[in-house]
Amino acid sequence: MTHAKVELFSKEIQEDAMFFKVLGHPARLSIIMFLAEMDTCFTGDISKEIPLGRTTINQHLNELKKIGLIIGHISGVKVEYCLNNGIVTKLKGVLRHIDFKLSIDKEFNCER
Repeated sequence: MTHAKVELFSKEIQEDAMFFKVLGHPARLSIIMFLAEMDTCFTGDISKEIPLGRTTINQHLNELKKIGLIIGHISGVKVEYCLNNGIVTKLKGVLRHIDFKLSIDKEFNCER
């Protein structure tokens, strides 16, 4: 079995790929979409909003925190979860770049 040789790719591409790796799980994508719908940070138990147990949600929150997409602040005895505007802006840039590359007027003709 061969292993991906990530070191062959630029640091920028490696960082961009991390977004897709982390967001490739439906629970994490659901958490991001839930937080994006909030007008403010969310204080409470996200597992009441997404149909998974608290421990499972916490594991997914930790993965999202690792790449900086969300920030958790302790507010008294509760944790307040917010999207990290800077990292969200970077994610939007990655998505726009990919969209631009795919929208260039060319045909993907693979017929032989």
